[in-house]
Amino acid sequence: MPSAWVAQWAGLVPAGSAVLDVAAGGGRHSLFFAGKGHPVTAVDRDVSALPGQPEVEIVAADLEGGSAWPLPGRTFGAVVVTNYLHRPLFPALVDALMPGGVLLYETFMIGNERFGRPSNPDFLLQDGELLEVVRGRFSVVAYEARMVSQPRMAMVQRIAARKL
Repeated sequence: MPSAWVAQWAGLVPAGSAVLDVAAGGGRHSLFFAGKGHPVTAVDRDVSALPGQPEVEIVAADLEGGSAWPLPGRTFGAVVVTNYLHRPLFPALVDALMPGGVLLYETFMIGNERFGRPSNPDFLLQDGELLEVVRGRFSVVAYEARMVSQPRMAMVQRIAARKL
């Protein structure tokens, strides 16, 4: 089941455009977008949990290992990231979006340490950090920085933004 945030804003993604699912995990967003007619590229360090489906291209890559971006020159109609933060990727993620493409990003933010993991500041967004990532290059459609109670208590930051 996709994140409620991703499902809510999926309609912004240009019809039929390719979707990049970053740190795809078990592939819930990959399957969601493939089911909506999008070709999907799912990237993760461990791809063993990703579903083998013709609509989903699976790319094994350690995004934090210091190696080059695994998809040079490729652009997508959407980049989806949930529950993952590696700040050095921000420029590559922005560059991977075609004009009019949509960034759907949702992860933990400062204050989450009260509720458990992640609690390391390296893995928690600062207040307004996602807004700074897109400033001047995107039109922000929706943004939240708030406490949630589902699936568990957490502090999250979310953005849906269209690249100019």
